Amino acid sequence: MKYFVQQGSIVRQIWGKSDTILFIFAGASAEFALNKAVDWLFFTGRLPADPLGRLFSTVGYARKIVFSEEAAAHQAIDSMAAIHAGVEAKRGLRIPDWAYRDVLFMLIDYSIRSFELLERKLTEQEQAEVFEVFNRVGVRMGIKGLPESFTEWQLAREEHLQQNLQKSSLTSELYLQYRKHLGNVRYWLLLQAQVLVVPECVRAQLNLWRVPLLKPVLIAYKLSRALRAEWLLKELILPPAYKAEIKELDALPAS
Repeated sequence: MKYFVQQGSIVRQIWGKSDTILFIFAGASAEFALNKAVDWLFFTGRLPADPLGRLFSTVGYARKIVFSEEAAAHQAIDSMAAIHAGVEAKRGLRIPDWAYRDVLFMLIDYSIRSFELLERKLTEQEQAEVFEVFNRVGVRMGIKGLPESFTEWQLAREEHLQQNLQKSSLTSELYLQYRKHLGNVRYWLLLQAQVLVVPECVRAQLNLWRVPLLKPVLIAYKLSRALRAEWLLKELILPPAYKAEIKELDALPAS
């Protein structure tokens, strides 16, 4: 049986743990808020109304792609493309190609950054493998202007960070929604996670702290994982309504 992502791939390791996925979306939640196309996230109202629910919906699609055989993965990608096409039809506008690329670039970058933060440095070959998997998602979706190699992606990613991010009133609105749905303590933890994982230009535009106050907590968390006690810490910091969903992220889907 042919899988979209082969068994044993580093991408399966990255997307098979709730810890890594939560950091991926901590980083993406910061960068989404700055993206010049953030108005698209407000058009349907679903993201600001339920940012955590949208997180798990997006995670569901990503994990289905990563852990499914090729035909099922293609079906999931086609479904995503159809959803976006429907939103475009309702608004009477097309989402810019650069905005599609930005989302794809975020998944690549934060997959690498989050795994390296929590586990170890990836080899150049492993980084290129992350790029290759998500680039195939972009090709299937029909996104134009995609880089053809990991080296080209690195240059394109830096260019996108410099050109496509801008703090706006919608940035502030999205962060207000994060605070509303997370509560003050978990919102503070989100900001600290963002400090650890986002590029410097994102941190600077959002005026996030320079000093990563969460680093000692992260060290303690890594120790708790070694002792298989990490869920004691997660019980304290995760929103109660979503603990079951987050726990399921550690269970690899059946191939």
